[in-house]
This record gives sequence, C-alpha cells and structure tokens, in this order.
Amino acid sequence: MVRVRSLLSGLHLLLLAASGLAQTPAELAAKIKALPRVSDVRIVGQAGNETLDITFLQPVDHRVPEVVAPGKAKFEQHVFLLHTGFDKPVILGTEGYSASRPVGGELRRMLGTPNLLTVEHRYFGRSIPNPCVWPQLTVKNAADDLHEIVKTFKKLYTGKWVSTGASKGGQTALYFKCYYPNDVDATVAYVAPINLHQEDPRINLWMETVGDETTRIKIKDFQIALLKREDEVLPLLKADPKQYSMGVAKAYEYGVLEYPYAYWQYGSNNVRDYSIPLPDAPAQELADAYKRVNAMYYYSDAGIKQFEAFQYQAFTEVGYYNYDITDFKPYLKANPNPTNMDLCPPGTKDKIVYNPATMAFVFHCLQYEAQNVVFIYGETDAWSATQMHLIGRTNAVKIVVKGAWHNASVRLAAPEQKDQFFAAMEKWLGMKLVRD
Repeated sequence: MVRVRSLLSGLHLLLLAASGLAQTPAELAAKIKALPRVSDVRIVGQAGNETLDITFLQPVDHRVPEVVAPGKAKFEQHVFLLHTGFDKPVILGTEGYSASRPVGGELRRMLGTPNLLTVEHRYFGRSIPNPCVWPQLTVKNAADDLHEIVKTFKKLYTGKWVSTGASKGGQTALYFKCYYPNDVDATVAYVAPINLHQEDPRINLWMETVGDETTRIKIKDFQIALLKREDEVLPLLKADPKQYSMGVAKAYEYGVLEYPYAYWQYGSNNVRDYSIPLPDAPAQELADAYKRVNAMYYYSDAGIKQFEAFQYQAFTEVGYYNYDITDFKPYLKANPNPTNMDLCPPGTKDKIVYNPATMAFVFHCLQYEAQNVVFIYGETDAWSATQMHLIGRTNAVKIVVKGAWHNASVRLAAPEQKDQFFAAMEKWLGMKLVRD
C-alpha cells in the first residue's frame, strides 16, 4: 500500500509540473514578465495564496499601436492573475471599472480549477493614461485592450477561455465579443444592459411597470415627501458641504430623483427588513430610508470622481438615462433642470457628442452574429429595462431570474434555466462543468 501511494504521489507531482502548478510564484512571475508588453509583475498575497499584479503596456489609441516606440502615447493597464495551470481553463474577468484582484464569481467553481485573469478597465483605478485624453476612452479601444491581453496570454495558457463580467463588466464582455468574436470560447454576461440611445427612453418606461404598483406608488410618494420636507430631512443626513462641490441641496435632490433606480437595482433587497416610510412619517424615518439606498453618494465629489469615466462613456457611446421630473418639478428648488451629464469629467460636458453607431453595431452583432453567449438578467433590476432581446439567429442563451435584481446569477435561476445554462456551456467548451 505504501508503494502504491508513493507511485500515485509521484504521478500527481508529474501532472502538476506538466500543467505549471509546481512552479514557484517567482518562476511564474518571471515567465509572465517575459511576455510581450508586460513591463512589471508583482507577487501579492500570503504565502501559498499568491496572485500576480501585472502591468501591461497599452497604446492610448490602438490606431497608433507601437506602444514601445519613443513618443507614442501609452499607459499601464493592470491585470490580475491567479494561476492554476497552463492547460487549465481561463476565466477572463472583463471589469467595467477598477480592479484589485483576480475574480471568477460562480464560474470559478463550475470550471473546477480555472486560471483567473482579471483586467482593470482603461481610465479606471490605476489604469489611467497621463495625460488623460478623454476622446480615447472608447468601446473599441477597450475591446482592443482585451484583445492584446488575450493574444499575449494565449502564448502560455492553452485551455478554454471564458469571458465574463457583471453590469458594466458584462457590457465590456459583450462589446469585446462583438469586435473579437473568436478570442474566447464562451461569454457569460451578467445584468448587462444594451442601451440604444444617449438617454434611452425604455428605462423610464420600465420604471413605470417594474415590480408591483403598490411599491411604485409608495416610492413616488416617498420621493415627493423627501422634496417637500427637504428642510426637515436634509439636516438629519449630516452631509459635509466640503464633500459636495455641486452643493448639498442639489446633490440631495439628485439623490431623490435617483432613488427608484437605485432601489430597483440594489436597494430592493432592503424591503425584506425595512418598509418605505409613509409621506407623513417622522423626518428621521425618511432620512434613514433615504440613506439606506445611498443614492446621494453618486453626487458627492468622491462619487463623481469614481464614476466620471463611466459617465463619459455613457454619454458618448454606451447610453444612460435622464429623469422624468413631471411629478417632481414643483419641488426641485436647487436642481430645477437635472441632467446626469453634470457627472461627466470637468470640461467635457459641453463637448460631448454621442456616437450612435457603436451601440447599433453591438446590437446587430449580438442579435445576428455573436455565438456562445449567455445573457443573465434579474426580473426586477432597473437595468433589465434594456436587456438584450434575442431573435433566434444565434445559439445564445438568455436567462431572466425570477425575483432577482442586480444580483442575478445561475445559482438563483430556476432548475430548468440551470439545465439550459449547463447544457449550452458544456457543449461550447467541450467539457463537463461542476454543478451544485
């Protein structure tokens, strides 16, 4: 028996070595550092649980791709790697914002022991060009970023590739699929809207029917009460004027208008523990309910800075929404003409021109051409207003998870939806997935 165990142990070590698992983090880092365009690799994390923080050189404008040539505008894009084996599947995490570590979500368990390669989106986190040239923040440039990374890492990683992201990260995965349809074997996009206008009217139409009528009425009455009783409620929030360059009152009113969108996207989960106050409730109850959704943060200096690149993308290419103020206009004292373009980077608001061709291309591609894609949406998510509509021209799968919001996942799906997901993914990847 000892001899058998010894032989099995030896075989296991040979398999680990063959797949790259037996390398030390330093050896792996050296191998990654030797790849084209990789300028730096840092080992982070505790011993035995190390990941790599990789700096990847990218052109600011991919139409001028010579990133190593003197005088060419370039920036450092951060990529995060958890390595399990060069022949193992790779989950390509297409972040829509900043990133700080490799993530795989629920797909990580399904794919067994995959490699995780997470890419921070250009113009977010530490992946911001200097100088920051806003017109180069385009859907195509971001897709080109991912293409260069995948092309480079495929020199080492030979397993199946699955791109995935949630919300704006899901959008990023879908845009990448449209521009580079053969770079990955499958794409799983969670709660990813496909907007078709700079301010897509479908979103406000959705807000008129989402959920149940009783809740929608309560929300609108609550909003009106917040505006009518602003002088009572606003002081209870203890907002620091130094953190709101646009003014605390204006930010407060923006937050009131944003409330139902944030409620249905994220805050609806709070209904399990809290109810929406009646209009004549004590001012403190109104303030507490308003704070729970935290919509006012987006209009603070910190919130605006955090999401300014997103807002630029929204109003130049990927679309967003504005507020229907019909029922609120009499009560908007500090913010009579609201527009989310106020949140765009300083100096860009009056220069922004929306390019409808980008999303027209994406929409057509997803309906008629993109294969091996799973779309996952939440039944009551605000962003399901502009969910992708399939017409049967591709093999794509769409799952709308009943009762879910922006937390929609395969795990929360109905049994028949899970069966549909696993059957499609196993066919596309040519491998068995791990189920619950």
